[in-house]
Amino acid sequence: MILCADSGSTKTQWLTESGKLIETIGFNPQFHTTESILSTIQENAAFSHIKGEITQVYFYGAGCSSNSRNSIVSDALSNFFTNAKIAIDHDLKAAAYATFDGETCISCIIGTGSNSCLFNGESIEENVPALGYILGDEGSGSWLGKELLKLFLYHLLPPATEDLLKSKYGVEKEKVFQRMYREAHANVYLASFAKVLSETTDTEFANNLVTQGFTEFFKYHVACYPNYKQFPVHFVGSLAFNFKTQLQKVADNFGAKLGYIDCAPVHKLLQFHLKNIQHN
Repeated sequence: MILCADSGSTKTQWLTESGKLIETIGFNPQFHTTESILSTIQENAAFSHIKGEITQVYFYGAGCSSNSRNSIVSDALSNFFTNAKIAIDHDLKAAAYATFDGETCISCIIGTGSNSCLFNGESIEENVPALGYILGDEGSGSWLGKELLKLFLYHLLPPATEDLLKSKYGVEKEKVFQRMYREAHANVYLASFAKVLSETTDTEFANNLVTQGFTEFFKYHVACYPNYKQFPVHFVGSLAFNFKTQLQKVADNFGAKLGYIDCAPVHKLLQFHLKNIQHN
């Protein structure tokens, strides 16, 4: 039985061929070790119930961009799923497989981080370098969270949004500095504040910030491809899905053809692999 996994920095969705969906934290080999990944899987009873049935694992994850990083994940999975073949690849490839509909397209991720590629159905023809949450990830949850916290610390937020961060999320300068500069997974911490933009009553502010982020994304991750207006631009990721109205507006501003938007691409990813097996 096949097991497909789509892993961002925040969460991983695992889907079996029989339709069983399991969610865990995200596993990024830049921040996680083989031991920590294996331990998390071993402690989840849902995996214990299916481990003997799994014969093939396709894992697509943020940070899985080199043999050394991929081995961190594959060593953990092969140690647990002892009857299975393990295939590891980047989450951008998962986005491409999940969104391809028969014509060359620009496949994009906007979740905790962001990225894009030009995909022809067989291979990635071009892609933009992933610069991470410090230098890049435009329009992503970590980018939006960073902008929110920066405006909060500069006392430039609208009152309702500032009060929300204080009262519901307990945000204060020392806590922010502790999480950002002294603890791990700062990108996930930043992205956790993106949902504030759906909760605040300052709707004009939220709309403007999201639109600004998506505009930056299109500038660096879509308009960079020659003749980008000819290709459908597909998206996966929670932020793209939750703010699809703003995404459509920005796409229109760039003259781009907004295509498919999927919050959880693991279902189409599994369909892709099952279809390939049938054809082979």
